[in-house]
Amino acid sequence: MLDNIIGATDWQGLDAAHHLHPFTDHKALHEAGVRVITGADGVFLIDDKGNRILDGMAGLWCVSVGYSRPELVAAAAAQMTTLPYYNTFFKTTTQPAISLAQRLAKLAPAGLNRAFFACSGSEAVDTALRMARFYWQTMGRPGKKIIIGREYGYHGSTTLGASAGGMVDMHRQGGDMPHFAHILPPYWYGYGGQMSAAEFGLYAARQLEAKIIELGADNIAAFIGEPLQGAGGVIIPPETYWPEINRICKTHDILLIADEVICGFGRTGKMFGSDYFGIAPDMMTVAKAITSGYLPLSAVMLNDRIADVLINEGGEFYHGFTYSGHPVACAVALANLDIIESEGLVARATDMGALLRAQLHAALDDHPMLGEIRGVGLIGAIELVADKRTRRFFDKRGRVGMICRDHCIEAGLIMRAVRDTMVFSPPLIISEDEISQLVARFVTAIDRTYQQVRDEVQV
Repeated sequence: MLDNIIGATDWQGLDAAHHLHPFTDHKALHEAGVRVITGADGVFLIDDKGNRILDGMAGLWCVSVGYSRPELVAAAAAQMTTLPYYNTFFKTTTQPAISLAQRLAKLAPAGLNRAFFACSGSEAVDTALRMARFYWQTMGRPGKKIIIGREYGYHGSTTLGASAGGMVDMHRQGGDMPHFAHILPPYWYGYGGQMSAAEFGLYAARQLEAKIIELGADNIAAFIGEPLQGAGGVIIPPETYWPEINRICKTHDILLIADEVICGFGRTGKMFGSDYFGIAPDMMTVAKAITSGYLPLSAVMLNDRIADVLINEGGEFYHGFTYSGHPVACAVALANLDIIESEGLVARATDMGALLRAQLHAALDDHPMLGEIRGVGLIGAIELVADKRTRRFFDKRGRVGMICRDHCIEAGLIMRAVRDTMVFSPPLIISEDEISQLVARFVTAIDRTYQQVRDEVQV
């Protein structure tokens, strides 16, 4: 029925009248008009005008196995027919929730053997932060409350998640709870100066130790960090960074929470970013690609040190959600993990990511606006700069990135602008031909961006 009325309905007008979007300047959106997506297949989106747009962001970093996979539709339908919903309160559970918890324990880094389910990355982060504080309270150290995050860190948009993250715009809108602190990110291109990447990695990591000494280890519950900082601009830490973070957390008895909401399930070319970077987390949050975005689901994975205390000494944990361990979401997650494993998408991310970066370098290394191309697996970033020799950014950072983002869309490509950094994270199923299309469309967009910026300067 919906297909029959798409052409006759003013979807843009209805959206403007009734729908508030996340992370949106609504006045500007209403002036420009919203883009209506009506279908998707593989790595392509289809809008209401029939345009096929290559999704270089896998939705919001999540559609790893691509759009319109019949296996996931079938898994959802089968579970809905059998048991469409029941909760995991009241001493009950469901078979999909049990099976998924077991599957995650086998896939996760060693020692992370328990899963607590939620519905989003934000909820998983909130859960992990509460667990960290409750753990120390149960251990007789209730003063350990402070959570340390990083500038440009993103840990969701709930109040606790926004407070743990380092996005200052979110802090200005209520995401600035007490008992949070932030340190320098491992952003060598932006902050490394004359240091080598290895030197800067150690320097950035040791900002954590300096903050611990400043605040007192007896006041700090945990350090939380994404293996690489996705929404912050795909900030990839130097190889010296995470081993030093591991050492510092262990030395000062600070819990280490790896936020794997973006990196999990193959994005980096390893099953988890913790595997890629050698992180030894006490807790790990996962979401997004756990179902390839087909249904909302997230989890917190706990190591035995924390789980045993919460189980044996914590009593009732007053926390949870109506949809924790939703049986349909868990069934889809299991089918999604089957696809990731049977199609070798984790290893494929390494191979196809290398091909994508090689084609970007071949096409763009001589471009006057190109600062840096960086990436691991099938996630990466392209820095747009005013002076590539000195790594000088544009004035009014973010403006050129938005210009380039709009030109990407005009060229039939979804990429995201973070400041003046263009980031990409295509579905793991992307083919060689589709990678070539992505690169060609981005080259068109950056050339148009350069021409527009140059023309404005000349005027």
